[in-house]
Amino acid sequence: MDYDLKDFHRRAVGFFGSRVAEIRDAQWHDSTPCTDWDVRALVQHLVYENVWTAPLMEGATLDEVGDRFERDLLGEDPKAAWDEAMQEALGAVQRVDLDKSVHLSRGPTPASQYIFELFSDHLIHGWDLARAIGADERMDEDMVQVAFDMFKPFEEALKQTGLYGPKIDPPEGADLQTRLLALAGRVA
Repeated sequence: MDYDLKDFHRRAVGFFGSRVAEIRDAQWHDSTPCTDWDVRALVQHLVYENVWTAPLMEGATLDEVGDRFERDLLGEDPKAAWDEAMQEALGAVQRVDLDKSVHLSRGPTPASQYIFELFSDHLIHGWDLARAIGADERMDEDMVQVAFDMFKPFEEALKQTGLYGPKIDPPEGADLQTRLLALAGRVA
């Protein structure tokens, strides 16, 4: 499938953001499928990822960014913090040359690979957030297809990183979204 990576990133960020908009005041400390994070910590994670996006896409190194984002980024208005970080990240992704290298902890990485990681993180965590707050869990079929096609060949390696949950075997005849979530260690 041919796809516009920057557009898919924008759509995945929108999927997560639409779930942020649905969080009710009483839900910020509800549990999520990410057992170490409640709703607030999950949103903090994506805000943190988004505030790093602009400086990295603009060529900053980890040392140059330093520890300026090592704090509670949500403050008193988590939804506004999300919106601000999201806008900066979306702009940075739209401006970057996909062939450019960005500086990550693992070393220089093509911007296109980093954008795919951001896309998939927003997509999967969008489902996590939807599940946590009782919102619509359906993901865009095209985004699910792209994420599945990219993840499936690396399933075992992804599990070994510890970034994804335990290996889950989806039920026989499961739809693609259920199979993608199983790859990411989630039970739909």
